[in-house]
Amino acid sequence: MKSALSNSLAEHFMHYLRVEKGLADNTIDSYGRDLARYLEFLETRKKGSPLKVSQDDILDYLFTLNGVLSPRSIARNISTIKGFYRFLVSEGKLEKNPTRLLNSPKLPLRLPGVLTTEEVEELLCQPDSATPRGKRDKAMLELLYATGLRVSELVRLKVSNINLEAGYVRTIGKGSKERMVPVGTKAMEALKDYLASGRRLFLKKRSSPYLFLSARGKPLTRQGFWKIIKRYGAKAGIDKVITPHSLRHSFASHLLEFGADLRSVQVMLGHVDISTTQIYTHVTTERLRKIHEKYHPRP
Repeated sequence: MKSALSNSLAEHFMHYLRVEKGLADNTIDSYGRDLARYLEFLETRKKGSPLKVSQDDILDYLFTLNGVLSPRSIARNISTIKGFYRFLVSEGKLEKNPTRLLNSPKLPLRLPGVLTTEEVEELLCQPDSATPRGKRDKAMLELLYATGLRVSELVRLKVSNINLEAGYVRTIGKGSKERMVPVGTKAMEALKDYLASGRRLFLKKRSSPYLFLSARGKPLTRQGFWKIIKRYGAKAGIDKVITPHSLRHSFASHLLEFGADLRSVQVMLGHVDISTTQIYTHVTTERLRKIHEKYHPRP
């Protein structure tokens, strides 16, 4: 049972993450769980207030996570605790940060699942454009691959976010940051077809500002789209786990593979830090290594 002080400090930190940092709800939920676990440890081990702990106390806590959480989850716990104490120092609750000498562990690079260009083509051919549902699905898949949007950004798009004449989509990403992303010709054609003769059949005389709608005329959910892309992946015979993020990863990887510069890809993906985008250079390098091994006469 956490003390009133611990609860108050945690609530202020969560408010800071939500309002000032503008983090996504899923990220805030993860931070909240990590912080609750840490504060519970302090209470049960009678370590006292989070304002009175030492670096050794924090290391004791992290030691309890070994064998319980994955290395990646432990790294996130460290990030949460370090962020919490930076916040307390900035708010004047503490003079010294007990995590200032605490290093985050180096994690093995986790490469995202990427489809080949042939697999993407096969996937995009699956929807039946003769039906309203097929027109919608085709437009969603084409738009996702053409822009690299996050699935949460895709399902939140409104009709007003699409500039059919200029060929751009306007979206709000993480941290409530707006960006404009160009849309290719094929995706734009699929969008125009859906808007001309598909979307109104989902509305059924109702109105909605949202671009992609379910059979009930409501905005399509992330879970709904996940089922759609999974079904088309199976239909295409692609022997890979396909998620909505697969097309975002493929968008970035293929751009770099065909010569795009890293900074432009960063802007289109909406990454704040270019180091996040750099993971795709590793994907491209890994693919080149495999090609070299396969085709070089002396691999």
